[in-house]
Amino acid sequence: MAEERLSAQQRSKIRRLSQPKELAPDEEGGELNIVPFLDIVMNVLMFVLATVSVTFTATIDTFPPRAGAGNRAPTTPTLSLTVLIVPDGFSLKARGGNVAPGCSDTGPGIAIPRKDGDYDYDGLKACAAKLKGAAPEFKDEMGVTISANPPIPYQVVIGTMDAVRKNEGGDDLFPEVSFGIAR
Repeated sequence: MAEERLSAQQRSKIRRLSQPKELAPDEEGGELNIVPFLDIVMNVLMFVLATVSVTFTATIDTFPPRAGAGNRAPTTPTLSLTVLIVPDGFSLKARGGNVAPGCSDTGPGIAIPRKDGDYDYDGLKACAAKLKGAAPEFKDEMGVTISANPPIPYQVVIGTMDAVRKNEGGDDLFPEVSFGIAR
């Protein structure tokens, strides 16, 4: 048998065809490398789990404004304390009318003006305690209505709620906070 030898051209063609064909980046066959994507997803998931586990939320129980139930006269006199948060301070209204500055009597004006540009929460707490202790029938009163003018920041409303809920000793003043509409 005669030996068949391949020519240089034939060997070159066989070598060229036997090598794997490399595709250009725009011709790749649809394989998607998802490892970097999974790395990002895992990092985001771990971050979310870590931050959610250390996030605490505090809640303060409040009550919506009550609907009117007609003109029934209360059996015992109530304080019916309302705290109106205005830009100049706190205006308080009670059963007898507007509380005068200093919380000593009734009359017009801002009951607790701002101190050095800040709302006086300590003064509000002292005034609320004084009003609650003004008469024996007010001792059992637990409700207060808080109203705020539109430009009042949310943090001031929360500070007001905290101030009227408990006194300096930690005893309840007016723990049942409800919101009213400022008029």
